Amino acid sequence: QVQLVESGGGLVQAGGSLRLSCAASGRTFSSFYMGWFRQAPGKERELVKGINWSGGSTTYADSVTGRFTISRDNAKNTVYLQMNSLKPEDTAVYYCAARSGNGAYTDPRSYDYWGQGTQVTVSS
Repeated sequence: QVQLVESGGGLVQAGGSLRLSCAASGRTFSSFYMGWFRQAPGKERELVKGINWSGGSTTYADSVTGRFTISRDNAKNTVYLQMNSLKPEDTAVYYCAARSGNGAYTDPRSYDYWGQGTQVTVSS
């Protein structure tokens, strides 16, 4: 079993920055592919960024290209999402998730473990 706990969300003005953290406990963290999802009211949950065990990252939401960076520290069992130049449309609940199996990376059903989510609100 793996427990994921997000932190770092909050209210920020447009153009500002936030850094989200996701601390993992339980099974070997480094073996999991980690993803940051977000879900805005009335919208589906979407994968924003993902990172493999060795630090290779992928951007899945074109709208965050050049603004968001995902990273992980396997020694600290933590994955981060650095968000810069935030826009009101980035407002959502952000979730970290872990997977060790197969399936489409963008499919939330392919992830085995989820955090409780952290609210990010960007004011204009």
